[in-house]
Amino acid sequence: MKIRTAAIGDLPALADVHARAFAQGWTAASLRDLLSGPGVSAHVAEDEEICGFILTRAAADEAEIITIAVGPDHRQQGLASKLLEQASAHMDRLGAARMFLEVAAQNLPARKLYEKYGFREVGRRKAYYDDGDDALVLAAGLPLVVGNPGKTL
Repeated sequence: MKIRTAAIGDLPALADVHARAFAQGWTAASLRDLLSGPGVSAHVAEDEEICGFILTRAAADEAEIITIAVGPDHRQQGLASKLLEQASAHMDRLGAARMFLEVAAQNLPARKLYEKYGFREVGRRKAYYDDGDDALVLAAGLPLVVGNPGKTL
């Protein structure tokens, strides 16, 4: 599996992966709009095709995971971890000291992944998602390290 920086030509494949990963997938146009924003970058995982991606944004000394998506047929293979590590290293090089994200409270596999890298809950958005689930706001110090007990933020 190869991890690389996303290119504009990848947008249709990214939209396809996102649509298969989430009930409300994003279009290629919405992903293009996000990528054109300041400090936004994307990394893709590919074998013979794009299997997953992570979209991040850096602002000052903070980084945000906008989305991370792995196609259903490529889950449980460590792909999300590789994408997270690549994005973490990129954001660390840009000078970010901490990383934030939102995750559905009921998304236990994602929460387990983030916990492994030292993310801790710093906030909650009640009934944030269309299904009524809360969004947990998580944060971790950079660079991310497996087993990190959580740096002081």
